[in-house]
Amino acid sequence: MTDLVRPFTALRPRRGYADEVIAPPYDVVSAEEARALAAGRPWSFLHVSRPEIDLAPGTDPYSDAVYRRGAANLERLRRSGVLTREPIASFYVYRMRMGKHEQTGVACVASVREYERNRIRKHELTRPDKETDRVRNIEALGAQTGPVLAVYRASDAVGELLRDGTRQLPLFDVEGPNGVMHTVWQVGSPAAVARLVEALNALDVLYIADGHHRSAAAARVAAARRADRKGGPAASYEFFLTVAFPHDEMRILDYNRVVADLNGLGPAALLERIGRTFEVARASGPAKPERRATFGMYLAGAWYSLALPEGAIPADPVASLDVSLLQDLLLGPVLGIGDPRTDKRIDFVGGVRGLEELERLVDAGRVAAAFALYPTGMEQLMAVADADKLMPPKSTWFEPKLADGLLAHVLD
Repeated sequence: MTDLVRPFTALRPRRGYADEVIAPPYDVVSAEEARALAAGRPWSFLHVSRPEIDLAPGTDPYSDAVYRRGAANLERLRRSGVLTREPIASFYVYRMRMGKHEQTGVACVASVREYERNRIRKHELTRPDKETDRVRNIEALGAQTGPVLAVYRASDAVGELLRDGTRQLPLFDVEGPNGVMHTVWQVGSPAAVARLVEALNALDVLYIADGHHRSAAAARVAAARRADRKGGPAASYEFFLTVAFPHDEMRILDYNRVVADLNGLGPAALLERIGRTFEVARASGPAKPERRATFGMYLAGAWYSLALPEGAIPADPVASLDVSLLQDLLLGPVLGIGDPRTDKRIDFVGGVRGLEELERLVDAGRVAAAFALYPTGMEQLMAVADADKLMPPKSTWFEPKLADGLLAHVLD
């Protein structure tokens, strides 16, 4: 069996440059936001991950010129000495702190072969256009620069080794977007690497939490290079950049829904229709759900609590998700929302923005109603993946998020 994960020779900022390089993930900022964040920061990794910011406004982000510019910008960072390549294959202990929350994982490269065998499990569909974008990005850069966020069932053996790895000076201790502190320690001694290899490869499975397009793109790159008969089972392209955390340290926030219109209903008629399935109560303030199968709804300047009666939750791991219950019992049959992946009448708001954002969108007339959800649980995510099933779109919002630019996996 192929190793589940391996150490790697990371491309990383030199000491003293991490705070100038660190950037948010490419897919959580628009081109305009990226341009503003990178202004006056020539070493920001956004010049690599969102290189359209260095071209004329309105440039097609999928044009050949954008991928070429990203490769040139990465090469500039390397030539300037801002980024350096590690001479030895290492693991990295990666800790994120956001307020009182802290989670500590391991940065490594994960096996494409084990991903294909479903030992590295997914829970979301991907969009071919986004996959192709990541494929072109990887091929243009000759590297994977956006880490996949993965989860493993908490292991005492792995946890102890990661604690050992923090008993030294870190490579970086740098503040990233949203006030998140990113601290990274290198684990490079042969003995320590060997112990982590043994402990990590003893794990039954890894679960992809965030980064389905990145992992799918890595698999496509590997398949293409195999077809060209380049390299062997240990080739760098047979692995993808990953940071894996224990499941009991992960934090999933709510991923809320807003709808553009009421499907021809007035507020009173909508409440009456919802009341046929849910227990509806007017709330005195923001109705943040405190348990599964309950929802908050903001409509016409007022908050309502919605609850399903006991016994109404199906046993199926996908159908029982709160995002499924809302879609199957309310958004679809009452508001006429079809496939949430393609229906233009629905949008999604990450819980990091708070319920105030839902109120703002409704009060400003940008949407007609907003729905607050209880967060999907890690056990639910793993149950769906173990059943080889897929979650509805926008089921999970992981916070804090990994940063771009701190560690990259070069495809030799």
